[in-house]
Amino acid sequence: MFAEFAFPIFEQSIKTYHIIDDVYQPVVNPYEKGTIEYLLFAKNWVDTVQWHYEDIVRDPNIDPVAALDLKRKIDASNQVRTDMVEYIDSYFLDKYKDVQVKPNAKINTESPAWAIDRLSILALKIYHMNEEATRAEATAEHRAKCQEKLNVLLDQKNDMFTSISQLIEEIEAGDKYMKVYKQMKMYNDEELNPVLYQNKK
Repeated sequence: MFAEFAFPIFEQSIKTYHIIDDVYQPVVNPYEKGTIEYLLFAKNWVDTVQWHYEDIVRDPNIDPVAALDLKRKIDASNQVRTDMVEYIDSYFLDKYKDVQVKPNAKINTESPAWAIDRLSILALKIYHMNEEATRAEATAEHRAKCQEKLNVLLDQKNDMFTSISQLIEEIEAGDKYMKVYKQMKMYNDEELNPVLYQNKK
């Protein structure tokens, strides 16, 4: 039940972030470095900070220089997020390295860690939709609409718990196998992004 294990850690990260609610605050990870709990907390913290970067950059009155700085922070954050997903997949690869894969085993469209990544984002959606559904100064109509959306998100959470558990069980049984593709992001790479490598000439 890895999803059920991970989700409260995501919630803890989100609640910890919102105590100060500042994208520039330092992360205070309560878990021991090197543990999967530490990695899950750190992963969600990156997602939470990026969520708020995305809010800030959409301010119609934002200074263009500040917007450009935020865009670069979002790009860097995306790279960290991708790296962390790969670290989580490394955890699964090591955990199930001795599983005998069956000859008719199938591959999944996404690895366990990318499913966990979507669960981390879902935890953020639930937190913020709940804020809107209970916002005192909002209209009753607004709160009702947000509650409807929150109910859908909670239903999605239960479905994700089930589907992630099924995927991991199938990997454990050798009915599915993991194949991790290192993400080849091109926009930060001076050798692959035409704008960057043309500027080097």
